[in-house]
Amino acid sequence: MKYCLYLACFLLVLSCKEASKEIPLSTEEIAKNIHETVITVDTHDDINVKNFTDSVNYTQRLETQINLPKMKEGGLDVAWLIVYTGQDSLNSEGYLKAKENAMAKFDAIHRLCEELAPDQIELALSSDDVRRIHAAGKKVAMIGVENAYPIGEDLSNFEKYHELGARYISLSHNGHSQFSDSNTGEADSLWLHNGLSELGKKAVKEMNRLGIMIDVSHPSKEAMQQMITLSKAPIIASHSSARALCDHSRNLDDDQLKLMKQNGGVVQTVAFSSYLNTEKHENRAAYMKTVYEQVADSLGIDWYERSQFSTLTDAQKESFIENYPKVTTIAKSQVASKKDAPPAVDVSDFVDHIDYMVKLIGIDHVGISSDFDGGGGIEGWSDASETFNITLELVKRGYTEEEIAKLWGGNLLRVLDEVQAVAARMQKI
Repeated sequence: MKYCLYLACFLLVLSCKEASKEIPLSTEEIAKNIHETVITVDTHDDINVKNFTDSVNYTQRLETQINLPKMKEGGLDVAWLIVYTGQDSLNSEGYLKAKENAMAKFDAIHRLCEELAPDQIELALSSDDVRRIHAAGKKVAMIGVENAYPIGEDLSNFEKYHELGARYISLSHNGHSQFSDSNTGEADSLWLHNGLSELGKKAVKEMNRLGIMIDVSHPSKEAMQQMITLSKAPIIASHSSARALCDHSRNLDDDQLKLMKQNGGVVQTVAFSSYLNTEKHENRAAYMKTVYEQVADSLGIDWYERSQFSTLTDAQKESFIENYPKVTTIAKSQVASKKDAPPAVDVSDFVDHIDYMVKLIGIDHVGISSDFDGGGGIEGWSDASETFNITLELVKRGYTEEEIAKLWGGNLLRVLDEVQAVAARMQKI
């Protein structure tokens, strides 16, 4: 009897010890812990000023890919909201019209942070601001300018943009600007400046002086090389991927990537389908074309191909941009149940580019961007609410918390610090 009692006690103690052993965390649990710890920074989110009014704004879960509810759901901490202006004629009339557009977007971002939701989001001007705002439990807004075209030919406007919060500027977009040739020149080999114009070279120096990061995602390769030669500070590619994996002029080839490393800059891998996997994108796009048209027709909405965009009137562009999220959301929902649909470019394709660039130029020179509401979004990261899926895939690939922190914003904020330090030194001279 005693033996049975001792045996029972022994087994009880043994079972308690076994139960007390720590159960290993799953990959998803590890990823969640990392995602909640690091500061997640997305360096490119386009905006429509219609979503910054008293009645319709980012405090609501709109159909937009980026807004405060979706940022909270996905654990996205910092959104670089973009002051974007399309390319037009290089004359005073064109510059004035573009200036009005740019100012409206600056005003919208300030309105969100200062009037509509100051308790939820705040504008940051430095990495210290980012950390302070994040520690206070708020989301962070930062401002990037996609295309310096609205600046016109008056270099003092760079300082005005800086005062309004701009912390990176691209000197061109889809078309040669007064400052720089665009990557789009590759299509016809017609160049306006063979890189930077004389005004563009002065703009590089002015951005260095002010502490504005120079963005090379849209300028031509020659212009990008000239910027690196002229700049006294590191530069960024705010939303570009690896050309070796996807041969698109918006991506950076190996020579450019190596220059970014030498410069100390950072390349923000972009979740833009056609910049990640050409074959998958084209197959899916061909299939979705008909679906989009059918959805648009059922809603009584005019639908256009991306290639038609430059030919549209301002009213058509505005209508298309406003209706785009609605049409694509419905179309993707319909296709989800169709077994014959070609696979979409997804998070795995996105992280393939991160892997490639990390291997080529190192973990300190790679970051993350979405281009949400500007054509970006992939399967698994279709809007800000799915941001965690990027961290999960990085954990699955073996990235550590320290490495993920660098990719998700540490590298970008380090570059911002260095750019602002260079500016401080220049201003003392």
